[in-house]
Amino acid sequence: MVTGGAGFIGSHVAAALVANDWDVAVVDDLSSGTRANVPEGAELHVLDIRDGAGVTRLFEEFRPDVVCHHAAQASVSVSTREPLLDAQVNVLGSLNLLSASVATKASRFVFASTGGAIYGEVPEGRRADLATRPAPASPYACSKFATEAYLESFRLQHGLDYTILRYANVYGPKQSPHGEAGVVAIFASRLLRGEPVSVFARAQSGDPGCVRDYVYIDDVVDWNLRAVRGAVTAPMANVCTGVGTSTLELAERMKSLAGSRSEIRFGPPRAGDLERSVLEPERDARTPVGLEAGLRRTIDWFRTHSGS
Repeated sequence: MVTGGAGFIGSHVAAALVANDWDVAVVDDLSSGTRANVPEGAELHVLDIRDGAGVTRLFEEFRPDVVCHHAAQASVSVSTREPLLDAQVNVLGSLNLLSASVATKASRFVFASTGGAIYGEVPEGRRADLATRPAPASPYACSKFATEAYLESFRLQHGLDYTILRYANVYGPKQSPHGEAGVVAIFASRLLRGEPVSVFARAQSGDPGCVRDYVYIDDVVDWNLRAVRGAVTAPMANVCTGVGTSTLELAERMKSLAGSRSEIRFGPPRAGDLERSVLEPERDARTPVGLEAGLRRTIDWFRTHSGS
């Protein structure tokens, strides 16, 4: 069962599971995902994970061996404006899934958490590893951290095995360019149309912007497949590249790859944005897709899907 399987990351994971001969049920309320993202061979169940009774019925019907949980309120800024909504989806919704997993004897729970927000500010010259003490600065990061704690509780109380995947900033084909998240998708869409792109400041307008660890979707899918199979031996992993890139550098590289004449503009800092977030990769991780190659693939996808 893949929750959020009609969204960006979840649909890629669902497609890979179908390709590896799993029977896949996608659970999504379609608030941000789309039916078109659901891969052929997976069955879509339109359901809000806050609906406890609905979640229970679906689990009793499908009886998943593994739950891969990507459904979430994923915007930091929305969580700041509406912390109760964030907690209802990300904490209470997750608890509905955990309780149903235990009741139907699911063997494993894979949780999409956030490395990009949960560690807080990462000082210059350092990368956040699993020994780094979490310092969640937004309600979104708090709700993800709380769910991580609930997972350990459910393991201790009910024996539910789990894997937590702490994602850096994920990008790639099918990411939505609408809304506030997904800067690579926003830049790709605007650059290909010749529209200006904005670099929001790290500290003051005109600086190179915030620094992020950009990880390509294929690397994220690989970690999910390993976790679903039980091949990730540790209970938690950073899914990242370990390389920091400023927003200005990202914009300039994408502008060149797109062959665009778009103007790069500078804006003020945004409330809730971390200045720097770079993670330490796991030792058993495969060599990640390089930023240049990943951006090229992403821009090519947006170029061929510009009408969608």
